[in-house]
Amino acid sequence: MENKKELTSKQSLELLQILETRFGKNMHRHKGFKWSDLQTRLEKNPGKLWSLNEMEKTGGEPDVLAYDKKSDEYIFYDCSKESPKGRRSVCYDPEALASRKENKPGHSATGMAGEMGIELLAEEEYYTLQQSGPFDTKTSSWILTPGSIRELGGAIFGDRRYGKTFIYHNSAESYYAARGFRGLLRV
Repeated sequence: MENKKELTSKQSLELLQILETRFGKNMHRHKGFKWSDLQTRLEKNPGKLWSLNEMEKTGGEPDVLAYDKKSDEYIFYDCSKESPKGRRSVCYDPEALASRKENKPGHSATGMAGEMGIELLAEEEYYTLQQSGPFDTKTSSWILTPGSIRELGGAIFGDRRYGKTFIYHNSAESYYAARGFRGLLRV
């Protein structure tokens, strides 16, 4: 039986070509990294490749932005200019989704991220993304929210306006056509 969270050989090859092209066009994001190292690691981790494909399918345009020396992992971020189109109009988490009595969105950010096998960007990671270029200049993205804020019914999100990155708050149940979420994947 074929594992649902694994790509076919053809799908893997197509995705690797997309990622390699994006890597080459955006060397400012990953100075000193070699595509061959990333490709080898991705080929050894079919589950991670599947998650990257989910990021790609939903409009995230994943690209590697960081390397964690402690864990020996490359970190792919969603690098689409705006919040990924296939992940907008979602509330923050499954609890927020369940609490809505009417006009429920189709999904939640943390729920969808979990299904995709990725993590929401934390505030520090969102700032890291914004250092590599202007993102979310017309949209906004939910950010991993500290438990103390979430316990009070809130959630945080970020965007970039006027050349500056802003972090805001909203109720976790809210959702907007221009708000989605960005994720990351450690490989």
